[in-house]
Amino acid sequence: MSNDKEDPHPRYRHARMRVQTAVLMSRGGEAHPTDLVDISATGALLRRPLGWRGEPGQTWILDMIFGHDLHIHLEASVARVSARQIGMEYTLIPEDKQASLWELLGGYADTLEAWQDD
Repeated sequence: MSNDKEDPHPRYRHARMRVQTAVLMSRGGEAHPTDLVDISATGALLRRPLGWRGEPGQTWILDMIFGHDLHIHLEASVARVSARQIGMEYTLIPEDKQASLWELLGGYADTLEAWQDD
């Protein structure tokens, strides 16, 4: 018998940094305030706002505020959707925001972690 927890081929992803901050996600004339759950070098996990009706593949603009002086504005595509969360994958990080994002992530930017689907 095999144990489901022992995956002979573990998968890896960029490490997630848990941080709570406000996010405004917008697309066309639609905008939803929400919260960041975690962030990585390739994407972000957001709390799903009430009334949000997006779907995988859609592109949204994310405005994230960190502290008093860091505002990161980028474009991301919906990768996953659940009843409570939205997984976003960055599609465009403006050149003037890239260094700020990498500084925010610190060691998380270059770290991989093993993961499995829940």
